[in-house]
Amino acid sequence: MILLEHNISLKSLNTFAIDVNAENLIAIYHEAGLFEVIAKKLCPIRILGGGSNILLTGDLVGYTLKNEIKGIEIIDEDENQIMIKVGAGEKWHQFVMWSISHNLGGIENLSLIPGSVGAAPMQNIGAYGVEQESVFHSLNAVHMANGEKKLFFKDECNFGYRESIFKKELKDQYFITHVNYILRKKDHSLQLDYGAIRDTILKNGIESPDVQNISDAVIEIRKSKLPDPNLIGNAGSFFKNPVIQKTLYHSLKNIHPEIPCYPISETTVKVPAGWLIEKSGFKGKTFNKIGVHKDQALVLVNYGGGCGKDILDLAFEIKKVVKDKFKIDIEPEVNIW
Repeated sequence: MILLEHNISLKSLNTFAIDVNAENLIAIYHEAGLFEVIAKKLCPIRILGGGSNILLTGDLVGYTLKNEIKGIEIIDEDENQIMIKVGAGEKWHQFVMWSISHNLGGIENLSLIPGSVGAAPMQNIGAYGVEQESVFHSLNAVHMANGEKKLFFKDECNFGYRESIFKKELKDQYFITHVNYILRKKDHSLQLDYGAIRDTILKNGIESPDVQNISDAVIEIRKSKLPDPNLIGNAGSFFKNPVIQKTLYHSLKNIHPEIPCYPISETTVKVPAGWLIEKSGFKGKTFNKIGVHKDQALVLVNYGGGCGKDILDLAFEIKKVVKDKFKIDIEPEVNIW
């Protein structure tokens, strides 16, 4: 029997802390509850995970399903690797902490990323040189129209930079119930060369780091750079880092010698969106109850009482100014509802 709640505030269920209501809210704790919802043919339906990568611009009509499917289960292993089945409603960071407590390697660089496990493949989350697709095996999902269960393997998910098939061709069609990851039990391949990880580890006096040390360093760096959503409403990085042609990069470098980049291919580079936004004059700017964070221009913030429409308008203004100044399009990483 599902529990249906009416006109429920979602302020505590989204990290921007936008105070809008769900006309109807249903918590899904197991597949049986999901099948009950599908059988009722309720519509329209939205699926809410951890609420860490969405901007709510108004009340949600229809039915909002909150993914609360939990559990971490070992389903296969050998002497080198282990396959873990994780409930999509588990918090991602708690899963990372579980893996580290068992000395399992592969996702330590993804520590302290907010949101749910189910959202990880949807967004193909990544940080500090690692993306979840590097350890992803498959996921279990249920089609919302007909209740058909399907196992999606890695090559079916069309992973890209903060992209997957679930944000494009199959958007809003499937409810992810579990995600299956393969982690290393030994001979960990540690990723130290992105951002300040190596410097942080050396500063902490560690000569031979392990997965715990990597995780600690990542957490330390993220806390120093990004605002805590429990204190200031935000969804982390609001924009994707754009990939541009090298010809455009070199022409910009003639005007802005300090412009940073990361090589992607022989013809393209990735430019930090935060740098573009900062050089466009938005870093630290406030606009009534919202603004751009003072330490990280990539993060839009709600200082309290701000509304999603105002944050969206600010994002469009930033996008326009960056385009006018640098001839570069920046696109939101955050999902707009």
